[in-house]
Amino acid sequence: MVLDNLGSSLRSTLNDLRGKSRISEEDVDKVVKEIQRSLIQADVDIALVRELSDSIKSRALGEEPPAGTSARDWVLRIVYEELVALLGESTDLPLEQQTILLAGLYGSGKTTTAAKMAWWFSKKGLRPAVIQTDTDRPGAYDQAKQMAENAEVEFYGDPDENDPVTIAREGLEATEGADVRIVDTAGRDGLNEELIEQIERIEQEVGPDRNLLVIDAAMGQSAKDQAREFEDSIGIDGVAITKLDGTAKGGGALAAVNETNSTIAFLGTGETVKDIERFEPSSFVSRLLGMGDIKQLAERVERAMVETQEEDEDWDPEDMLEGNFTLNDMKKQMEAMNRMGPLSQVMDMIPGLGGGLMDQLPDDAMDLTEERMRDFDVIMDSMTDEELENPRIVGASRTKRIARGSGKPEERVRELLQQHKMMDRTLNQFQGMGEGDMERMMQQMQQQGGPGMGGPGGQNPFN
Repeated sequence: MVLDNLGSSLRSTLNDLRGKSRISEEDVDKVVKEIQRSLIQADVDIALVRELSDSIKSRALGEEPPAGTSARDWVLRIVYEELVALLGESTDLPLEQQTILLAGLYGSGKTTTAAKMAWWFSKKGLRPAVIQTDTDRPGAYDQAKQMAENAEVEFYGDPDENDPVTIAREGLEATEGADVRIVDTAGRDGLNEELIEQIERIEQEVGPDRNLLVIDAAMGQSAKDQAREFEDSIGIDGVAITKLDGTAKGGGALAAVNETNSTIAFLGTGETVKDIERFEPSSFVSRLLGMGDIKQLAERVERAMVETQEEDEDWDPEDMLEGNFTLNDMKKQMEAMNRMGPLSQVMDMIPGLGGGLMDQLPDDAMDLTEERMRDFDVIMDSMTDEELENPRIVGASRTKRIARGSGKPEERVRELLQQHKMMDRTLNQFQGMGEGDMERMMQQMQQQGGPGMGGPGGQNPFN
């Protein structure tokens, strides 16, 4: 993800300040140099790096920290606020009728982003539609149609029409009943007069409410010049950063935001239509600094539970708090977890578990955990209905049979049963808890984001 190297290296540097009540110029220089090194490696524009560094150093040495605030927490607060300021506000995208035009180069991920955005709007209760106007790239129509089907949203395109402006005009007429219409345009390997002229014609025909520039997170300093060209041509209201699930540096995207004087709208974090996040600067920086993101986590949990229930209407997660917790319930919980995205992303959202703790884990720790969960799923598929409803009857002979049927070792079967016991014991603790008890528990979780950090929850933890 963008700036991940900054997060891990900065957390280490800040930990060196533990126990100090006052901060020296030498301490500040060390923090600033670490920030500069990480941002430059991430392809962030030098001018932006210098501006951020100067602000952090000036505030850390010139402002008086609140009484009782440690040196580490004071610097962390300043870094938090300055990074949020650097990233800017989230692009204004009201949940109302609107038309959005997507611009960008070939391979930036516009078509995928169009479907992801449409899916996101649909989950907010609106009726979206994708209009595909790319007549240049082979397979653009088929890809866009398939992605729209995956997102379960309305789609318009015309593979027999060669004029993208005609497609745009007819697409608007065909999707007149949609609340949000997302117009995907053609890209090129590089900016040229033909691309600029074409997108200007489409923009004039469509009259969009917002123009979003789609930027590949792997794009470096060239993003700055390309962003300027699009800004001069049609005007850019926001940026969607794609392919953040890989090893992308992301600094070029920040340069594009700064060059167009715009903001970030969405983050693409994976390959499926559900792998998209609305950009929230405070939440993003909270995760970056290891402080979690309760707000984003809650949204993912709620969405995953709803989708799991829609798939199996007979399953109700609230029943787990009222009766026996079965292996069928555990299987449904695992299905919901899979819908929340990669485990590493989910862990980053949990205060006290992301950030610094993740840095200390082996590189393959998350892969091994996900592999274990997949094994559990296969094992449960080899169990009888009676065993899934009453796992206590699974003894040595049944364990051997289940292991043979699933192709997994007996030890893995026993691990599953032990995991079920632990989860059952935990759920029993929740039984009988009132609404006030649950609220106090959630407040405790938010307050465990780290010493002196308070609860992130998508808000500034220092207020």
